[in-house]
Order: sequence, then structure tokens, then C-alpha cells
Amino acid sequence: MKAILLAGGSGSRLWPLSRRNYPKQFLRLFGNLSLLQHTVERTLMVFAPKDIVIVTGNDYRFHVLNEMASYKNLNIIHEPMSKNTAPAILLGIKYCIEKLGASLDEAVFVSPCDHIIEPVSEFIKYIQKADELALTGNLVTFGITPTAPETGYGYIKAGMADGGFCRVERFVEKPDITTAKGYIESGGYYWNSGMFAFKIDTIIDEFRHHAPDMDVLDCTFEDMLKGFSELPSRSIDYAVMEKSNIVVTMPMTLKWNDIGSWDSLYDIKEKDVNGNVMIGDVLSIDTKNSMIIGEKRLIAAIGLNDSIVIETGDALLISKRGRTQQVRDVAAELKNKLRKEESAHLTTMRPWGSYTILEEGHRYKIKRIVVLSGHKLSKQSHYHRSEHWVVVSGTARVTIAEKEVIIHENESAYVPKNTVHRLENPGKIPLEMIEVQNGEYVGEDDIVRYDDVYGRQLGQ
Repeated sequence: MKAILLAGGSGSRLWPLSRRNYPKQFLRLFGNLSLLQHTVERTLMVFAPKDIVIVTGNDYRFHVLNEMASYKNLNIIHEPMSKNTAPAILLGIKYCIEKLGASLDEAVFVSPCDHIIEPVSEFIKYIQKADELALTGNLVTFGITPTAPETGYGYIKAGMADGGFCRVERFVEKPDITTAKGYIESGGYYWNSGMFAFKIDTIIDEFRHHAPDMDVLDCTFEDMLKGFSELPSRSIDYAVMEKSNIVVTMPMTLKWNDIGSWDSLYDIKEKDVNGNVMIGDVLSIDTKNSMIIGEKRLIAAIGLNDSIVIETGDALLISKRGRTQQVRDVAAELKNKLRKEESAHLTTMRPWGSYTILEEGHRYKIKRIVVLSGHKLSKQSHYHRSEHWVVVSGTARVTIAEKEVIIHENESAYVPKNTVHRLENPGKIPLEMIEVQNGEYVGEDDIVRYDDVYGRQLGQ
């Protein structure tokens, strides 16, 4: 059995922590591991690393590589562009067949990378049962026994139970609250978890029957990548599952949450005696049944009840509990207005490390730059700005024009406009430095690359 983990989705429902360039799967909401790392950890309890394929988008490839740096022998492939779950799954299947030597009668388990599932020991049993069901020619869905009339989930209407699974009568889109209450009262409805299992030849046949315009598995993996833009953007539910008559669901009775809203996170977080979830530097007085998450600043709350407050370095969200599904509307409005807060954080990950914008104004920008041990930035120049670097900790090798120097903490270097330069960390610890940019334009797109070890596009 192979596992395909989908890590290409861009999230807006957990804004402002989740952004288009830094979606939910990279958030650390439970301890020191990201949701992606939690997914890999529980998948490794069933699958060998060599049998796990992570499918992500080009925009997130370096995020995923950094997240997976401590894991060995995993397979990571990149969609040329985001195309919803059906093309991503097809790409993963083709990789399993061509690169991993999977046979057509082998089963595949598919999972998103942004769920919380507990206990993992019970979930393992469901995966093993799904393998058995898939090998007998079924398309297996993992249904979640609902605990409330949620409007943020799709539903599965199940038929009569038979040996731990049910034939699926139909899939239902996210309902309104009245409809969701009716589902709960009538019984036989399960939340659609977005996890699946199927035999490779079975899913190929179903694609050919129900979505012939997506029948691309006869070409090579490389040709599939080249023609990826021509594939329709379609979910696996819409492409196959809703149309097939061989779909079954396994009702699961365990703790599952896709953390699709701040309300969902509040529901599963441990609370204090006042029903509050407080993370960060928070001072509360007469505040009850609320969640306050702070990133940088002190947050003082007085008399709040049933509220959600999320603070980051550049944005603040305040909402009533029960209304946080509308956060996606906020993100959409920010996108319409071309606000950078919709897509990017103050801290941006790069393959060599990260940078954080500390201050920005007319003709200047101040950043904190962290370069990982052994890594280097591209060889580059800028038309409109100069840069002044001050090392805070670690050691920097700096190339400016034809001159190469080593600078240590409390030492600095100056890069004039239009001067070819490069920064690298030859040391054993991360290099941290402050960069001060000055010029008539300090946008991130004022860069000309001449050489890059990470394969990024050269030129302007």
C-alpha cells in the first residue's frame, strides 16, 4: 500500500495566521510540530518512508522541504500549479506506478495534511480495514461520525451497514444550519473527511469512465508534468466519487477535526476554568468562553464573552464565536483590494532560511535575515536599492562585486545599488543579521539573479 499526502492547498479560513503563501498545513497549533508534520508522523506508523508521496505546489516546495528535513526517504513531488485534488491525486498515482514500482492491484491511501486525528492507534486500524476494502474493488471514504450540525463540512449519506462499512448513497455539499440539524436528527449522515483508499486499477477505471478528460495516466510522469496546466481543476469528489456506484464509507468514531475555522480550533483546545483558550502574552479580566491568540504584543481583554481574537505582527482579527466561517470573506476582500496581508506574513520562508520585515516606510525597509548553516542566497543585484548588513550572530561570507570577506557579529558590510553580491553562511550555526534597505523602491521584485543553487528562475 502507498500513501499520497496532499499538501498543496492554500488556506484562508484561519487568517491571519494562515495566508495564501503560508497555508494551514504549516501552522504549529499543537506543540512544536506543524499539521503537516503531525500527518507524516501518524502516516509513518503504517507506511515505510519510501512508500509515502507528498504532493505539494511549486509555491510551497521549499516550505515542505524545510518541514521534512528531519525525515529520510520520503518522496516529494511538485504540482506545476494548483489544480484541486483530482489532478494532484492523479500525479501522485502516476509517480507511484512509474517511480516507486507500484503494481496496478496495489492500494493507495490518500489524505490531506491539515487534520487532527486521535487516537492514532485507532486510526491505524481504520487504514488497515480500508486497505482490505480497497483490494476488493471498492472506493473507500473515511466518514466521521458527526458530533454537531456543522456547516463547514461536506456530508456523506450512507446506506445500510455491512461489516463495518456502508455503501454510499450520495455526497452532500456543505449545508446550511437547518439542513445540517436535519442530517444529525435523521441519522445515517457522516462528515466527509477528504480521506480515501482505492486500488490503483480501480481508480484508473473510474476516472476513465466518469472523467475521461482527465485520463492522462498512459503518458510518462514527466509528460504529465508538462501537460499539467491542461488538466481541469476538479476535486476528486466531483470528478469520481459523486458519480461512482462502488463507493463505500467507513464510519469512524474517533476525534477528528480539519480545523476549518477558529471555532473548530476553540472546540478542541484545552480550556481554563473560565472556558478560555489563551495563547501568548494575554492578560484577561472577566473574560469567558473566548479564545485569544497573540504572536508579538501584550493583549489585555476585559469583559469579553464568546469572542475570538487572533493577533499577528501585521493584522488583528476580532470575531464573535460562531461567526468565524466568515473569515474567508475577509481574506477574499483583502485579495480584491490587493492587500499584502492576504497572501504574506511579515516572516517569509526561503530555501536558504527566512526573513522578517521589522519596519518599512518611504524609501526604506528593515529586515531580520536568518540563513541556515551551509546555505547561500542567490548571486544577485538590485536596480533601486542599496543594502547595509549587520551580523547579529553567526558568521557571514559576503561577496560584493569581486571582493569576498568574512564578517562576524557586530561587523557590517555595505552593498551599493546595481552591484552584484551574494550572502552565505559557512558556519555551523544559523546566521542572523539585520538588513537595512534604502532607495526609491524597496519591493521584493527588484532583484536580478545571476546564479541560484535552488534552481529558481534567473534574470529579473
